[in-house]
Amino acid sequence: MQFENGGAPQLHPGDSQKLPLLYIHIPFCEKLCPYCSFHRVLFERTLCRDYFSALRKEITLYKKAGYRFSGIYVGGGTPTVMIEELEDTLALAGECFPIREISVETNPDHLTDRNIAVLKKAGVNRLSVGIQSFDDRLLRDMDRYEKYGSGEVIARRLSPVLGNFDTLNADMIFNFPSQNMQNLERDIDVLMSLGVDQITYYPLMISDSTRQVLREKFGQIDYRKEEQFYHRIAERLLPAYRLSSAWCFSKKEAMIDEYIVDYDEYAGIGSGSIGYLNGTCYANTFHIREYISRIDHDEMPIAAVRTFLLRDQMRYDFLMKLFGTKLDVRDFRTKYRGIFYRVLWPSILAFSLAGSLTYRAPCFHLTKQGRYTWVIMMREFFIAVNNFRDFFRAGQ
Repeated sequence: MQFENGGAPQLHPGDSQKLPLLYIHIPFCEKLCPYCSFHRVLFERTLCRDYFSALRKEITLYKKAGYRFSGIYVGGGTPTVMIEELEDTLALAGECFPIREISVETNPDHLTDRNIAVLKKAGVNRLSVGIQSFDDRLLRDMDRYEKYGSGEVIARRLSPVLGNFDTLNADMIFNFPSQNMQNLERDIDVLMSLGVDQITYYPLMISDSTRQVLREKFGQIDYRKEEQFYHRIAERLLPAYRLSSAWCFSKKEAMIDEYIVDYDEYAGIGSGSIGYLNGTCYANTFHIREYISRIDHDEMPIAAVRTFLLRDQMRYDFLMKLFGTKLDVRDFRTKYRGIFYRVLWPSILAFSLAGSLTYRAPCFHLTKQGRYTWVIMMREFFIAVNNFRDFFRAGQ
């Protein structure tokens, strides 16, 4: 994805009856994981407090621009690193917009009684916990054992949280270099015994710069192993769970980490956030002090902008909707006035002939093989986003 430096998107609400999502990024972590390519920095209390204050000001800028959001997703970093600040930020968003659903990411060591109580009071109905694995050797390889404890400790922390939210999601990783099928099977055993509401099983997705660090420390990533892992995960989790995306397994209808499936448009606030509104993709500055300074001067903190042509918007929608395992032709006809076949038929034909798509009126559906095809495409899509983050961080 290429971006033009500078400029700003037209901050006018879209015409869609479906309200956009508000993504809020909290980049602070108490310790940085070596495989993570997201925008994150080490936690500093004063800087973090100033950052949350800027977030609340940015929320009011969107309100003044006339935006209305129906959902909130808070990602990181570690969003619960200062729970009182997060509480105040969610309260403000709830006063400004008609919010119906809120999802927040957290880590196992933040599953305290106080944090759970605060999040419930704030209206959070989905909590997504970064676990990655319950295997102690893998946790050590990932530099997570000392931070969060053994797999047994993490499972004990997770169990009492069940039932406190509409959805408790477990974030897992497959295809870590030192992972094998035995590790994977044990992780799935633990998940099934816990009975969490939702499981998001990500393939390892790292930027080019992180890839070199990972290779030197843990070894080469084997993508042949990735396909075996993925099919085994699906085999074990279905039909106890249903597919919410190619790599998200849910027991019921719920928000998912990849909110881009259910929300056609989303605003990104916070340093390094990416938004997509009215066919324009934009990214906020990755420099945290610059972000705070620009917000304090009532400026939108946007560092890069790219407006997509209609055909590119259609291809993006095609990719994202099928990542959610199906594409409703009626929605595309309405949104694109019936011209989408002219743009997308070569892709539809190619994927159908390859055995990735099947048509059952009124939807195109991913086949079993097609689901893994989309895992590959979305893995590469998110790696490209991670590379973009690295590019802008290096420039700032």
